[in-house]
Amino acid sequence: MTESALETLYNRIDEAAESIAGDVTEWRHHLHRNPELPNREVETEQFIVDTLEGIGITDITRGIAGHGVAARISGGRGDAEGQGRCVLLRADIDALPVKEDSGEEFASEKVDQNYPGGPFPVAHACGHDTHTAMLLGAAKILHEMREDLNGEILLVFQPAEEGPPPGEDGGASLMVEEMEQSGLFEPAPTMAFGMHITPMPVGAIGYARGIQHAASETVKITITGKQVHGSTPWLGVDPMPAVGDILSNISQIYRQVDVEERFSISLGHIVDEGRFNIVGNKVEIWGTVRALRPEVMSDINERIERYVTHTAAAHGCTGSAEFLDEIPAVEHTPGWIDAILPIYRRIAGDNPVIEVPPAMGYDDMSEFTSRFGGVYGLLGGQNIAFTEDGGIEPTNGDTRGFAANHSPQFYVNDDALTYGVRLHAHVAVDHLLGSLDDSDGGDAQ
Repeated sequence: MTESALETLYNRIDEAAESIAGDVTEWRHHLHRNPELPNREVETEQFIVDTLEGIGITDITRGIAGHGVAARISGGRGDAEGQGRCVLLRADIDALPVKEDSGEEFASEKVDQNYPGGPFPVAHACGHDTHTAMLLGAAKILHEMREDLNGEILLVFQPAEEGPPPGEDGGASLMVEEMEQSGLFEPAPTMAFGMHITPMPVGAIGYARGIQHAASETVKITITGKQVHGSTPWLGVDPMPAVGDILSNISQIYRQVDVEERFSISLGHIVDEGRFNIVGNKVEIWGTVRALRPEVMSDINERIERYVTHTAAAHGCTGSAEFLDEIPAVEHTPGWIDAILPIYRRIAGDNPVIEVPPAMGYDDMSEFTSRFGGVYGLLGGQNIAFTEDGGIEPTNGDTRGFAANHSPQFYVNDDALTYGVRLHAHVAVDHLLGSLDDSDGGDAQ
């Protein structure tokens, strides 16, 4: 397609995004007031389906990996350009167990009384409400433009990105598995794209060459002793001293791995079977391990297993370590980044487009990009600006300034939504009709 023809499509997208900004904002506020935790996104799923049907999209599959939704828009141009291509656009839909303190008039007041380990307050403290609303907005525009497009657009609304409850399956890996089994990847996507709202200035876009988000796993450590009455501990085997030593000494791993390697080990949750007058039989320690390179992750796992096994044995207990919910790193090839940068600059306009270092946070968008190639963008959404000395300052008279994802104070300016709608739609058009492709021909990971 000629540059002038593409420019006409870009202008149509931008005008349409402005015209539906009120709808997208309303969708976002509804989702924000009604957040749902991973694997419990019942009302969110229904809202997505209802909205897609209201747009006029009919090829919808629901109930994927629990409450995931996939929808397809087929281009209708009928010529050869773009045929055989399929762009997958993904948004995550779940919320977090966080008590919101954002100051928004549409803040969540929801409490999930029945969630495992709860009750928990629930909030969209990571911006998944914005991700969902922005993809719905792009879906509306692309559906209305379908006769001017070739190829396929696969819309994926993914549950449980934050991780399912212990003992349950969920997230992107399960969604990919079930979509493969049901034929939803026929034709196979030739690119996957998604974005995450971040505490950068509204309209700023960030990216990383190579690894952008670390690989992640959940670690479950089990220490087993022998239960006995608290008044006679010598008749049993107390697992608590072993737990204490593991919590204190596992940090020695940081001194055993090359300082140039980036990784983290966080043990954040302990489950004990005992009570104040019982020496319990078993204690579980739950945590997470992050690393940029798979070799480092494997090395750390071996060291954790050794610490757990031998520390437990030193206290007369048995110990084991399990590594669950393994998620690969989000990694970009140079070809994909070079191809998408012109789109980022077009969407950002006068706002910054910046290269960022690898982050230790994970995102299971990697399950899609590692299979199909593609890019995971970072979209700014807060009332802040970068200063000349590299700092951050509040803007628009908003004293909240910078508020990190997952914090109770996390917020998103609704003005960011139109940037995200445009970004999804421009990516789809450029992949199907333009030059957005991996010029290196390499795998995503």
